[in-house]
Amino acid sequence: MFAHFSIGRKISLGFSVVILATIVAFFITNNTFVESRIINEEITNNHNPSIAKLEELKLMLVRSKMLVNNWAYQETPSENEDKVALIKLINDEYPALKIELESLATTWGDSSQTTMNSLFADIESLWEMHAMVQMTLPNLEAYNEAMNKFLATALVDEGGDIDVLTDNVIAHLNDLIQVKKDITGVITAEMLSKFEGVQLLIRNLGFALAIAGILIAFLTTRTIVSPVRKLRLILLDLSKGIFPKSWINTGGDEIGEMANALETVVAGMRRTKDFAISVGSGTYEAEYTSLSDQDELGNSLLVMRKNLQEYSEDMEEKVRERTAEVVRQKEEIEKQSEQIAELYEQVKDSILYAKRIQEAILPSKDEINDALKQSMVLFRPKDIVSGDFYWFSDKGDLAIIAAADCTGHGVPGALMSMIGSSLLNEIVNEKGITEPAEILMSLKHGVINALNKQSANSGEQTKDGMDIAILAIPRKGNKIQYAGANNPLWLIREGEIVETRADRQPVGFFGDNLNTPYTNHEIEVEPNDMVYIFSDGYADQFGGPRGKKFKYSQFKKLLTTITDKPMQEQRDILNTRIEEWMGEEEQIDDILVVGVKF
Repeated sequence: MFAHFSIGRKISLGFSVVILATIVAFFITNNTFVESRIINEEITNNHNPSIAKLEELKLMLVRSKMLVNNWAYQETPSENEDKVALIKLINDEYPALKIELESLATTWGDSSQTTMNSLFADIESLWEMHAMVQMTLPNLEAYNEAMNKFLATALVDEGGDIDVLTDNVIAHLNDLIQVKKDITGVITAEMLSKFEGVQLLIRNLGFALAIAGILIAFLTTRTIVSPVRKLRLILLDLSKGIFPKSWINTGGDEIGEMANALETVVAGMRRTKDFAISVGSGTYEAEYTSLSDQDELGNSLLVMRKNLQEYSEDMEEKVRERTAEVVRQKEEIEKQSEQIAELYEQVKDSILYAKRIQEAILPSKDEINDALKQSMVLFRPKDIVSGDFYWFSDKGDLAIIAAADCTGHGVPGALMSMIGSSLLNEIVNEKGITEPAEILMSLKHGVINALNKQSANSGEQTKDGMDIAILAIPRKGNKIQYAGANNPLWLIREGEIVETRADRQPVGFFGDNLNTPYTNHEIEVEPNDMVYIFSDGYADQFGGPRGKKFKYSQFKKLLTTITDKPMQEQRDILNTRIEEWMGEEEQIDDILVVGVKF
């Protein structure tokens, strides 16, 4: 009698058993979940936030120790970012964190609250020591007083009051954090124990449910699953375009009705297939009868036959028109490609001509070598033309050489380099100005005038201009002169580098520096001393195994290893080293290094 049930009744009976078992499982587990939620809320709202805030306080103390060490040892102005960060940490970040911890601590045990209050007192004492360092070294001038620096470093050195107290507070914080973690672990273990009990109950219930399910499945498979599986196989064949060769025995339920309806559909599809084959082969006279007036597919096929017949008649004409249009568009594209190629060649020829002009303006290596017997120039433009340039003038009793880095690179930088080279010729060779600082001052005004910049009072600021180092070397004597705009001078003597810093202002209009003079440095050199001036391209080049910058520290180390080598060999080593560093990376900026040996 079960076989004569409708599918709905068969499925309802099976689901009733499942639902009943689900209700039982729900009531068993509900109480456990409620209790677990309460425990979880306690962990989430108190214990975990407490641990997180204590960890945050520990990290804050570690960071304060690092920042106060920087304050004591690094001679920086009061607006230095590390000093600002330390003040913000003590005045803003710590008070906010303390409020949060005090709020959380209201739910802790008495012992933990007492420990926290003691830690707050120690931290306040620590901030007072930080304040002593800040008051001892409030500005750059204070670092010049040896006693001030001694008092500050004594506090932050290993074993100093700040070092000892910070480590002590962190140690107590670690103890308190461990206490909170132990409490959380105990609570979590209790919750897991309850879950294990529920798991055992559900496992037993699931075993019983499985047995019941096997019995239900056996009964339903014979009356539902098997016929549905056969229908599925027929539908899968139909989805691949294969008509069934056998049929199923139909019953009196919904599955039997579906099988009969599907058989009727398949018969109609066979007729549709035969009609589609005839129409597809061009036999538009093929006969086809729809199943009824409401047969949308059949009526659509008849309309399709009519439309295909009409479409085939004018398709050939449309194909001819489209073919002609494609040919016309192809000819137009080829014409535009030729124009683009011609324009590209014109632009390339113009840049190459600009390169020849720039190379003609640069001083020849022979001219420099005649005046400076031991010198070298490494010049690697990023593009065809360069924003870096070097300049030289032989005044008889004085040789003047410069290394400049103009704003930008490529064509814009090259234009600026030509302006700079022309102005240097006018300043030194025509006006006779030979002191490096005066040359820079005249060059700055010349660049501003050449670029038609407004005065400093206009309030407008641009960064057009250049960074440059100028070196004046006398024929006799051992005193050279140097002045620099952002580009320093490095002197290497017996493997040690002595840096002469440049003025922190470019050659050009920037801020209110229109009349700010440059510093003229007089430097005594000794035999075998090496002097280098350069742009930032070498140190800023990306490469190496990690794609990082070469950096000035590595550049210094490289120079100290090659100063005893001939000048041409120094240039080759520098060139080879930067090529190896770049590897597959692209050169990001122009590179210029000028070296002179005494």
